Parts: sequence; structure tokens; C-alpha cells
Amino acid sequence: VSKTDHIKGDFSKADVFLIEYSDMECPFCKRFHPTMEQVVQTYGTKVAWVYRHFPLSFHANAQKEAEASECVAELGGNTAFWKFTDLIYERTTSGGTGFALADLPALARESGVNEAKFKSCLDSGKYAQKVQQDMTEGQQAGVTGTPGTVLLTRSGETRIISGAQPFEQVKTTIDQYVQ
Repeated sequence: VSKTDHIKGDFSKADVFLIEYSDMECPFCKRFHPTMEQVVQTYGTKVAWVYRHFPLSFHANAQKEAEASECVAELGGNTAFWKFTDLIYERTTSGGTGFALADLPALARESGVNEAKFKSCLDSGKYAQKVQQDMTEGQQAGVTGTPGTVLLTRSGETRIISGAQPFEQVKTTIDQYVQ
């Protein structure tokens, strides 16, 4: 985990990082997104949420949506990235094509970035490799499906949280590592 990651929370103060590997078209990821919001609100500076991409091949729009979020991050920073990501999860009906690719530029604009620059970035495909790199790292960490979350402590301990676990279950796991 580094400061170049998409982090919600305080990188310098967190005792635990929850590295979520997710797919913007995955119905379970959509269900898990508010759970992760609740985690960040509950633990304050003790836990940081790190978002990484894991677009499944059978979700047709997931790869491009992931690339789109990277373009938004490039153009508008971390705040715009999270706004875009939150809006996608809020609005997609999931299942692979739950959010139309044609609507991505308007969503980028709503997230605070220049639409023309966004289109140019997305059309270039320059983040396709980064998205694939996230997937490769997720697989190496033991993620087999989405959402797949790696709990990482400052001391380097790791634990996999598989699937869209309910908040209480995630909390029980985190509480073993946070005082």
C-alpha cells in the first residue's frame, strides 16, 4: 500500500488497511460498498480503505469502468475518484452492463472533471494495463472473486475477507487487529 493508491481514510495513521479488489459491475460489490463506507466511518483514522480493480471478464463494462475511474483520478485526484466510484456503485444495476459506457463522460463531469479531457483519456486506453496489474496483484494475494478484501496490518499480517460480508462480520475481523 502506498500513497499513490486510492485511499479513503488516513494513510499515515491507519493501523489496518482494507485493500478491496472490486468490480464495478459486480452485484455483491455493489452490496459491499456501503459496508466499507460504514467501516471507515466506524473506525475513523484506525482503518483505511484501499480500492483496487478486479474486473471480471464476464462483466462486459467492468474493465472500461475501472479505466474510467483511473482517468477521473488523474484529472481530479482522490476526491473525484471516490465520488465517481461511489456514484457508479449507487447507480449501476450490476450484472455486467448495469451502467452504460455512453454515460461515463457525464458521470465524470458530475465527479468534477473536464468531460473532453476525460473522453480523451478513456479513449487512449492508457489505464488498461494498470487495471490488469491490480488484478494480477489481487490474484497473487489470494483473491479469487469479488469483492475480495485483503486486511493488511502495519506489521505486515494479512487476512483475506472473501465476498460481501455483513458489517458485523467485517467488524469482528477488524477488531482482532485494532485496539
